[in-house]
Amino acid sequence: MTGPWRWEYRAYDPADERLVESLCTLGNGRFATRGAAPETTADAVHYPATYLAGCYNRLASQVAGRTVDNEDLVRLPDWTALRYRCLPDGAPPGDWLTPDHPALRKCHVRLDLADGTLTRRMLFQDADGRRLGVTHTRLVHMGDPHLAAQRTAFRAYGWSGRIEVVSVLDGDVANTGVDRYRALAGRHLAEHRAGAGADGTDWLACTTTASRIRIGLAVRTSCRPLAAAGRTCSPDRATQTSLLPVRRGRDAVVVKTAALFTSLDRPTADPVHRARAHAGRAPDFPTLLESHRAAWQPIWAAGELKTPGETGRILRLHAFHVLQTLSPHTAELDAGVPARGLHGEAYRGHVFWDELFVLPYLTLHFPETARGLLMYRHRRLPAAREAARRTGARGAMFPWQSAGSGEEETQRLHLNPHSGRWLPDHSRLQRHVGSAVAWNAWQYGLATRDTGFMHGPGAELLLSTAQFWASVASWDPGLGRYRIRGVVGPDEYHDAYPDAAAPGIDDNTYTNVTAAWALARALDLHDELPAARRADLRAQLGLRPGDTAAWRDVSHRLHVPFHAGVVSQFHGYGDLTELDWDGYRARYGDIRRLDRILEAEGDTPNRYQASKQADTLMLGHLFRPAELAGLFARLGYTLDDALWERTVSYYLPRTCHGSTLSSVVHGRVLARQRGADAWRFCREALLGDVTDVQGGTTGEGIHLGAMAGTLDLVERAVVGLYPAADGLHVDPAPLTEIPRSVFSVCCLGHRGIGIRFLPGRIGVSVPPSLLGPLPLVLPGGRRVRVAAGRERWFRLPAG
Repeated sequence: MTGPWRWEYRAYDPADERLVESLCTLGNGRFATRGAAPETTADAVHYPATYLAGCYNRLASQVAGRTVDNEDLVRLPDWTALRYRCLPDGAPPGDWLTPDHPALRKCHVRLDLADGTLTRRMLFQDADGRRLGVTHTRLVHMGDPHLAAQRTAFRAYGWSGRIEVVSVLDGDVANTGVDRYRALAGRHLAEHRAGAGADGTDWLACTTTASRIRIGLAVRTSCRPLAAAGRTCSPDRATQTSLLPVRRGRDAVVVKTAALFTSLDRPTADPVHRARAHAGRAPDFPTLLESHRAAWQPIWAAGELKTPGETGRILRLHAFHVLQTLSPHTAELDAGVPARGLHGEAYRGHVFWDELFVLPYLTLHFPETARGLLMYRHRRLPAAREAARRTGARGAMFPWQSAGSGEEETQRLHLNPHSGRWLPDHSRLQRHVGSAVAWNAWQYGLATRDTGFMHGPGAELLLSTAQFWASVASWDPGLGRYRIRGVVGPDEYHDAYPDAAAPGIDDNTYTNVTAAWALARALDLHDELPAARRADLRAQLGLRPGDTAAWRDVSHRLHVPFHAGVVSQFHGYGDLTELDWDGYRARYGDIRRLDRILEAEGDTPNRYQASKQADTLMLGHLFRPAELAGLFARLGYTLDDALWERTVSYYLPRTCHGSTLSSVVHGRVLARQRGADAWRFCREALLGDVTDVQGGTTGEGIHLGAMAGTLDLVERAVVGLYPAADGLHVDPAPLTEIPRSVFSVCCLGHRGIGIRFLPGRIGVSVPPSLLGPLPLVLPGGRRVRVAAGRERWFRLPAG
């Protein structure tokens, strides 16, 4: 159940608990804690876990007779753990109570989005009619990124006595949150030390085994009424046991205030010492709650997207999780965009191309955070350049999966749960991630006019990407075109030609067209650089005298394949067999993971015209129709509306949407075309995590790209906002299901530009500032200006 600012679950269902825990995660951009009940430990139903942005560790595992290295986002010690049981006067002690206990009568979980708090209320009743009400309230502080707190209130109904409460700081944890990874090593923490201070603060120190990140956690546990406490420590656990008197009508309260520091923090210091001091001087819970709420207010003012009804409620939840994963605090960290947020261990916490769906929203609302995430890529340029060198290429080859080091972290094997077999994984051949990095950097530059970034790190990113594409494009004299061979496109299902000995396909259209775009933008940026900076960069990157001429040539002559009057997904796609879609749906129902179904049958999607997700159509997600037509024209091809519409219609029935990103892309493309199915895909994108469309995946971590993608879908597709060299453009593609929206953006140096989008008109307000007026380009190319301190309304063309 939901309200405008609340997300609620009014019953406990073990089958849904992992989903609830993910969607009720709390974070502040530095660390996050899943919404698990504090009474629980990791098992088949529950998974309490805390994750720190950028905290990775590498372990070796024995898989299918091979040694496999994986770098994972590390599950940190559990600071929330709390155990309790009733000790009624004149009666034997009761059981330790958990949400799974038969005595549970009511359970209500409420996530408050405005406040960034999680409240879990439970009512237990034993066989003698004695009842105990328990209310947990949790926060991960948005103002102080090192603090979190949890308040637990107990109320006795119909009895008096005591409650035995055991507060635990538990370091005996491992990464076990994804079933298909269970065969992999998961013990990332070692060298545990625990202790108890005289001030009631317990502490725990540990170190990641390979990356050698030192972690210090401290928890101050306070009780009301005051209760005598016993304390025990083992190397990996600190425990505080209290006996709290309870009587009718008066709460007994336990508050755990946690502080987290690591050796990743700056300035450097002993993490345990800092954690103990920070937890010890932290304010009481009401004061922490008040300052936490206050810290959320400016974030919501800058990041909220208001639309009516169910859509608005879901978009608010999506914004909440994006901003918990990537808050203004993230700008100060060396962290990328984890595809599953800081909410779980799926994809091992790695960074993929999902930032392509996340940074457009952040750039328009929190540009400093977007810049910080681009710097994550920039810091890993040396690793990307070394990866390119090892393949015989020049420039930078960014990894498909990135983590701490910037090296390729894509696994060599993956498990098919349908067949139980470990299979080769060739997804590392998705070279298009480099174009995504370049696209994000370019869009950031257009929106912010941050020449310091664009002439510095941005130029290094774009020019290094251009170097790579030019070096891997090979000339085919028969075609009179350059070709990019041996890659995998966004589709992922096609990683080789049928019966081929080597992996990879040739001339993936998305890869080639975005490579041409990246080359063209690198040339633009190279030419606008001041002469001294250009000379420095050429020396730094090792550019040769004829390199930019080669870039220009490749950007005009890359090959794009066609078949049957449509743009081909890749060379040879039209020669593949048509799949019996109706037959497979009849046999299996849900065929989103068609690759697993076919492999279990001894078959492969490489034989069929069947895609996991949007591939060629991704071009319609990145580029507006005129821009895309211009790109094709640069390459010497004609792409008119009729050809693009045929291409969209061709791939729609041949895509099984095995990724949550697919519905975002198809919704956007069809909205632009006024397609009849646009809302069906938009709605599926909205509901992807809320209803766990992929079947059990949300419990392993939310899909951050899909969540941010729905926000971007409204702002850049429905409202049609996009920054360009000549100003902020408005080019709407209205959906009747999203009749209006209100939000604010940062663009061209202005902060808090108010956007009010209504049927047939748009209002734009520019806050007072010393900047000049905001240039707008309306549909049809009409150019207007909105002065600082003014609001203007404009009519929009119908339909």
